[in-house]
Amino acid sequence: WSTGGTMNTAREGLGGASTSRDAALAFGGEAPPYTAATESYNGTNWTEVNDLNANNGFMGSAGIQTAAISMGGQTPGFKTDTETWNGTNWTEVNNLNTAGSQGVGVGTYTSALYVGRHNSVSPQVYGITESWNGTNWTELNDLNTTRRRSGGAGASNTAAIVAGGLDTGSAQDALTELWNGTNWTEVNDLNTARSQLAGAGTSTEGLMFGGSSESALTEDWNGVSWTEVGDLNVGRELLAGNGTYSSTAAFGGETTA
Repeated sequence: WSTGGTMNTAREGLGGASTSRDAALAFGGEAPPYTAATESYNGTNWTEVNDLNANNGFMGSAGIQTAAISMGGQTPGFKTDTETWNGTNWTEVNNLNTAGSQGVGVGTYTSALYVGRHNSVSPQVYGITESWNGTNWTELNDLNTTRRRSGGAGASNTAAIVAGGLDTGSAQDALTELWNGTNWTEVNDLNTARSQLAGAGTSTEGLMFGGSSESALTEDWNGVSWTEVGDLNVGRELLAGNGTYSSTAAFGGETTA
């Protein structure tokens, strides 16, 4: 990891999208208060661009710098909102079926998943999986283990990985599950249980980084197991990240400071 340019607005629980470490988009989050601010990164500097239509934080996010999606969230009420980004503006589109924040978003602007979530209805933590086809959300098979604040990675709504998180009792998880387009399957755990982490890459070649207790840990997924690799320069939780396995951006979050 190397240190890049600093964002204009410090925040946690933000959304992120990118194609690489040099082309990222950051949006929403809690500064506090909750914000709609959107920033674009060119590898050197962050530039403020058009805001989300509504303040939002702790949402799911996916896509690339010029074609992104924001799903769910809280302000602090729990939301079903979905917004898509075309490189210039955000547009409100069809809502999630179940409101919630702190879920994982993976995939693309037209082929995404929103997995797990937290909301005010008992039992408050869910393993719900919803699939986005570019127009509508469809509820599919749940995670095997209910949780929130996990990390995720995936190229589409048919192949994804979710790791870590908080279970219904708020215990830190190391569990990893793989999605094949129909079902979730438990596979090898993270080396270090944690929540509030970020992910990048695909279901066969991915990274998970940062996490609870302002972790700097980075773990590398090869399709079978996790290996600890080089740490972030600044440990943090509730950060955003996206990109490919070999070119990833990590931004925002909360530190001990």
